[in-house]
Amino acid sequence: MIVRRFDPMVFLNNVGGGKTVTVYKPGQTIFRQHDVATDIFYLQTGRAKEIISSEQGKEAVVGMLEPGVFFGASGMYGGAERLSTVTALTTCTATAITQEAMKLALHRPQFAQLFMAYLLDHNSRIEAERINLLFNSSEKRLALKLIMLAHVADGEPEVIGPEITQEMLAEMIGTTRPRVNYFLNKFRKLGFIKYNGGIVVLPALLEAVLQGTPGIRDTEIK
Repeated sequence: MIVRRFDPMVFLNNVGGGKTVTVYKPGQTIFRQHDVATDIFYLQTGRAKEIISSEQGKEAVVGMLEPGVFFGASGMYGGAERLSTVTALTTCTATAITQEAMKLALHRPQFAQLFMAYLLDHNSRIEAERINLLFNSSEKRLALKLIMLAHVADGEPEVIGPEITQEMLAEMIGTTRPRVNYFLNKFRKLGFIKYNGGIVVLPALLEAVLQGTPGIRDTEIK
């Protein structure tokens, strides 16, 4: 497909005055929920988290951002508010692209296909998260989240770094930190994960989820 051959960095290097490259330190906010959205962002390096806050002040981590993704799509619309807060987990290099530059870029078929693929993937992930929360136990939600964060389906799994804390995992799957700790210990004893500078997800975890083995429960333990 043309989308796969198109390198967004080629576009970014030719945007000229329509972009601003910024390096963010761990813990630094890239943008906040309810800020006026004036740019669309592209993450070049590092990892960031996306958080949504309720009117009551409760926060939930709704996504992890990794290199090669666009974020802050509300910046496509003049005067729109940011729908979430994005904070750097590691040192991040992000490019802010103005609305005008993005609109011009979307006239290029290759870039338009790339950006459309991003939007479709983003929406499908949101729907998958909703289904996951509705129909799976917290234990299975954690297993699926670990598989996703480690990119198990993409080949050699990546180590889930220490910046992804148990508290953060609990927020992602809608449970408590003690429950996450209990499940992680259980997964380790079952040979589903190990620790080596972070969480190493082993193939057995994916097999357990796909085959529905007794190691991963589909319903909550009351």
